[in-house]
Amino acid sequence: MAVIQKEHFISSVADALQYISYYHPKDFIQALTEAHAKELNPAAKDAMAQILINSRMSAEGHRPLCQDTGIVTCFVKIGMQVQWDSDLTVQQMVDEGVRRAYTNPDNPLRASIVADPAGARKNTKDNTPSVLHVEMVPGDQVEVMIAAKGGGSENKSKMVMLNPSDNVADWVEKTLPTMGAGWCPPGMLGIGIGGTAEKAAVMAKEALMEHIDIHELQARGADNAEEALRLEIFDRANKLGIGAQGLGGVTTVLDVKIKSAPTHAASKPVVMIPNCAATRHVHFHLDGTGPAELPVPSLSDWPEVTQEVGDNVKRVDLDNLTEAEQRSWKAGDVLLLNGKILTGRDAAHKRIKDLLDSGEGLPQGVDFKGRFIYYVGPVDAVGDEVVGPAGPTTATRMDKFTEQMLSQTGLMGMIGKAERGPATVESIAKHQSVYLMAVGGAAYLVSKAIKQARVVAFEDLGMEAIYEFEVEDMPVTVAVDAGGNNVHQTGPAYWRGQIAEMA
Repeated sequence: MAVIQKEHFISSVADALQYISYYHPKDFIQALTEAHAKELNPAAKDAMAQILINSRMSAEGHRPLCQDTGIVTCFVKIGMQVQWDSDLTVQQMVDEGVRRAYTNPDNPLRASIVADPAGARKNTKDNTPSVLHVEMVPGDQVEVMIAAKGGGSENKSKMVMLNPSDNVADWVEKTLPTMGAGWCPPGMLGIGIGGTAEKAAVMAKEALMEHIDIHELQARGADNAEEALRLEIFDRANKLGIGAQGLGGVTTVLDVKIKSAPTHAASKPVVMIPNCAATRHVHFHLDGTGPAELPVPSLSDWPEVTQEVGDNVKRVDLDNLTEAEQRSWKAGDVLLLNGKILTGRDAAHKRIKDLLDSGEGLPQGVDFKGRFIYYVGPVDAVGDEVVGPAGPTTATRMDKFTEQMLSQTGLMGMIGKAERGPATVESIAKHQSVYLMAVGGAAYLVSKAIKQARVVAFEDLGMEAIYEFEVEDMPVTVAVDAGGNNVHQTGPAYWRGQIAEMA
């Protein structure tokens, strides 16, 4: 009979969350390396190169892969013969592990959890509470599967109640393009089928904890209907041509995982949850002999990848940028940004809107005229860092504020990840502005381009404050140019046709 010590459980959770903040799973690195090697679209290939370079840097530096260090989801399977030496509940122990991990001074992780979600949405400051699923199973061990899920991919979760005769693959093929690029493909799809609505959602999330093995499945062939469905969805999803970061390409999905459960004869609940390029999860067991020991990966597991600078790369001096130069950029151009930019995301935009609507105007020290705003919420710096990992957040969430920002503040352009909505693209064209896309999932790499950082407004918002960054050769792609040309429309459409021709 195993006796699990409170401290062993808590420290194992804390260590696991630190571990996954900077180590990609080996199977993910292998799958992404293979996808990078076969990618035909130079823009998508470069995006994957940045993700792989960032991954190696994070492994070496023990700093977060992504600035969005996620909401913690933990599956704990407790053997029926296990005893606990603890005065805390399992939820309390997991949360204490989360608290220790996210406030670790050597590698602080971004606190993103807000309480009172329908009201004040106040940050809890330590990323607690976690989302916990407990199951009693045979045996005398505790199995823990823990993940940190970014908001950009979590927000793209989809749920449907299909008719019993409806085809799940048809629904996935129709639904995946509506999810845009905010989930930072290429990644995995977790699909739950059956049970009830909430059971399907939990199964979809748990499916994402499994190892990538689609190529092994392709090699041996399907043994049952579920495996056949995995293969069909994998094939149909990648033929959509969405590609890395939604730029168009031959790889959108690295694997499809399915879990199912018996359901009502009249029902067919289906939930699809994507996992992003910052795939973070680890499994461990506790048997009463001590805390978990997590294997330290070898840097030889990471490929030696370099970014290829093409002929369309332009070095830009933001501090002396003219409107004529900015309007000459074409969708798909790659830029290296130099100079000063301001930051701001959801909470900052809401405050700016309230100030503008009231007639009070922008706070002292904040002037967007002729400048660029970067949608980011960075991780706190450590040591001699100027700023912690600082990759882009999903730009679509700022669409509701864009027209006002462009019409009332003199903003020249925006930097974020993923696509913009149709109305925002129209607004960009109307004001002859521009939207630049940085690679989601390359946060530590991006942070190395930031040479100075200071808070200029809304310091109480923490990671959502307005910063001024001084950047040096920060890589971005022109996603929407001043004429309204949009790579997130043209790229996938072109590569969908190319893939069809190759087939």
